[in-house]
Amino acid sequence: MTIYKYLSIAVLLLLTVNANAITEPVNLTCNHKKSPLGVETDRLEFNWNISADQQSFQQRAWQLQVFSSLNAVLLGKADLWDSQKMNAGTGMSAVYGGKLLSSGKRYHWRVRVWSSNGTVSDWSRPATFSTGILQTKEWDQSRWIAYQVLEDAMKVVPGLHGDGSLLGEKAVQPAVVPYFRKTFDVNKPIAEAYVFVSGLGHYELQLNGKKVGDDFLAPGWTNYSKTNLYSTYDVTASLVSGKNALGAIVGPGFMYINRERYRKMARAEAFPMLRLKLMIRYKDGSTTEVVTDDSWKTSPSAVVYSSIYGGEDYDARKEQTGWDRAGFNDQHWKKAILLKGPGGKMKAESSYPLKVMQTFEQQTLRKITDSSYLYDFGQNASGIIRLKVKGKKGDRVRIVPAEILDDQGMADQSASGSPYYFDYTLKGGDEEIWEPRFSYYGFRYALVEGGVPAGQPAISGRPTVERLQMLHTSNSAPEVGTFSCSNTLFNQTFKLIDWAMKSNMSHVSTDCPHREKLGWLEQTHLVGGSLKYNYDIQLFYNKIIEDMTESQLSSGLVPDIVPEYVVFEDGFRDSPEWGSAAVIIPWYLYEWYGDKKAIEKAYPMMKRYISYLESKADAHILSHGLGDWFDLGPKSPGESQLTPKALTATATFYYDAVLLAKAAGTLGKTEEAKGYQKLAEQIKIAFNKKFFEPATGVYSTGSQTAYAMSIYMGLVDEPFKEKVFANLKESIRTSGYALTAGDIGYRYLIRVLEDGGASQLLYQMNNRDDVPGYGYQIRNGATALTESWPALKNVSNNHMMLGHLIEWFYSGLAGIKQQADDTGFGKILIEPQFVEGVDWVKASYKAITGDIVVDWKKEQGKSALQVSIPANTEALVVLPVVNEKLLNLNQKPLSQHKAVKKQYMGNGKLKIVLGSGSHTLNWINK
Repeated sequence: MTIYKYLSIAVLLLLTVNANAITEPVNLTCNHKKSPLGVETDRLEFNWNISADQQSFQQRAWQLQVFSSLNAVLLGKADLWDSQKMNAGTGMSAVYGGKLLSSGKRYHWRVRVWSSNGTVSDWSRPATFSTGILQTKEWDQSRWIAYQVLEDAMKVVPGLHGDGSLLGEKAVQPAVVPYFRKTFDVNKPIAEAYVFVSGLGHYELQLNGKKVGDDFLAPGWTNYSKTNLYSTYDVTASLVSGKNALGAIVGPGFMYINRERYRKMARAEAFPMLRLKLMIRYKDGSTTEVVTDDSWKTSPSAVVYSSIYGGEDYDARKEQTGWDRAGFNDQHWKKAILLKGPGGKMKAESSYPLKVMQTFEQQTLRKITDSSYLYDFGQNASGIIRLKVKGKKGDRVRIVPAEILDDQGMADQSASGSPYYFDYTLKGGDEEIWEPRFSYYGFRYALVEGGVPAGQPAISGRPTVERLQMLHTSNSAPEVGTFSCSNTLFNQTFKLIDWAMKSNMSHVSTDCPHREKLGWLEQTHLVGGSLKYNYDIQLFYNKIIEDMTESQLSSGLVPDIVPEYVVFEDGFRDSPEWGSAAVIIPWYLYEWYGDKKAIEKAYPMMKRYISYLESKADAHILSHGLGDWFDLGPKSPGESQLTPKALTATATFYYDAVLLAKAAGTLGKTEEAKGYQKLAEQIKIAFNKKFFEPATGVYSTGSQTAYAMSIYMGLVDEPFKEKVFANLKESIRTSGYALTAGDIGYRYLIRVLEDGGASQLLYQMNNRDDVPGYGYQIRNGATALTESWPALKNVSNNHMMLGHLIEWFYSGLAGIKQQADDTGFGKILIEPQFVEGVDWVKASYKAITGDIVVDWKKEQGKSALQVSIPANTEALVVLPVVNEKLLNLNQKPLSQHKAVKKQYMGNGKLKIVLGSGSHTLNWINK
């Protein structure tokens, strides 16, 4: 038996030793990912949860060990770092403090914990992480290579909004989408091998004829002059003894957008380029590298046209069989051109990549002409197509995707970017399968032209479309939440919003997956409260912070979109409600995930942005921007109609100052905190002087947004709070419970009504389909949340910017939220809103501290709540129970349970502080 078989048996024993452990660290992550590749070690952070059968479990201490090899783990020799026992209370995280690590190497780690009574757990199952390129100089031998070079005189940076007709010959020539290849030898047994690759705009990597990884549109979008992201893949199992071949195909992405077909902008930064480094570590301890240099060969690929905005064409006749294998004859290929590259620093991609997340088959098929058919996939989503076709050489099939149909029932791209299409030219012979590589669209329908679907009458000279599928592409951030309830419309609304979320979680938080694909910032903080309940967005939002930092101008302005690939005008570049994501998002990450480093790295940007707003203010009043975008008024939607722009801009300015004061205090910058507190007070005084009428308790126009933002931001002085809130509720009733608030105001309306105990009003406003809103959209056929409340056809029909109601589903109906002074869901608040019209709710949320589960129902005058609280946390449970004697916990009075840490009455409700574990509460409704 070899040493490797012995190791395998030992590993199996190690992995099963904890199978029956009562207490065990679980869900181990490094830099917030499980078994991540390409970790950079400037701040290496480890996190864990705790699985404990014991109720009210509290961690008192922890110990973490890091190992250079699996063998070291088996020997129990922590040769890189042993933290020793750390008396660190409930914190379930650690920052690496051991020896220097090497690039391109796998490491192992484990952790154990002590309970409050001193009992130590078993060691966790060992977890791994693999490092990226840790020193910038290690990239020196790896050069950027290209098939062609864009002359400086032909560059258009930043992009020009519109069709670019004034650019002359610039951005006219389509970019060649090139192949690159390199052969190399492997002559010794391999221990591990990693490839680090960046292809700009986007690449697909091949190794010995097979695609490496399953990423789509890799790497992520950035300001390429400042940062170039690279991906890391473990290719140990893909290398063979002897000859090997690396291959890559690179598309233009946002690096080059030519003026053919639809384009949101014309942009020309560079033609496609590649940079790569393969590190091989042999079992004898030696290493070797394969890097991009002038020994690589290049040739045009079979992708004959690619545009992130216009679509993609593929000519299978131009395929070169075996181009990505070792035995291919590349004598007719040319040497790759070495070039400087875009200038940004190389940085490992830490956010989750885009992937194909779901596949849809056609729901219906309708004949349009003898050789054109309309496919309906039943769901409007971001994605591409997969075409399976058979025909003769030179036949061509065109697929035109669309999210809606026009009045004649035809595919309609008028509001989503036209013309956009996929063209496929057949090589002939056997069945052919094709997927676009470097472009995507938002669609539900696909018009197929030039081919005849299988099962339809054949037409001479036309290829047969054997199958057409829709592949939904999205950010692969893990799902962390589930929600359902007794109300069918609310379940449909949840799905409606969720599809818009999935469709617009790209490398940035896009507004739509077709027309723009740009990272508009206002929705990041306004919809973030909803998004974080459904998906793990910690890494996604940290990337947005980096994008904002790199897009900030010398004046301090953070533009409305990041990366700022195109410069817009007026409020579309400078609207405080958008740019304030620079202040709000870092603070939210600290609140939601306890991510202090988010505000540490963002703090200089936050300060500069506040200074910029101060420079734009007139006596502390801001009056520029877009205001409550797409509110529901008498005119077509757009800039604010019902609420003055100055109100939303200044309220946001105040909120920024409050949060920046908190951030400064958190970072120990006491004097700066006092300065921002003073600024906030000055803004508040100016705001109320301009917008508030004390005699009536009315803010400005009395719109839903005017009231809600004033209350939520804390701008209403204590003596007037009750009156202002009453006015808000009355204005909703007198409007017939119809919503009017837009993109900016509606999130705050939901928060204020929920926090004020008026969730019944939210129910009445949203449990309907007769006026513009979620139900109205569903009744009119929407399958993803639309840009406008009335689901207008002349705007996008896949936007997540109005998706605020999901936050209420979780925090209101299910009652899963945080206590006021909490960061990172260590002090949980469970306060379900038992509205009339909803009989039961089931919800779960995987917080950074562990799984929170709520399941409640009410029937025949009784209510029951089942709740699970993660180990090492506690929850304040607030219930509409007027007398604790009407309630029992796990079939016993509260007084008989050790899990009850505290109980008291407050504001007519029973409040119970519970430790971790699963609890069932039953009570009689009175």
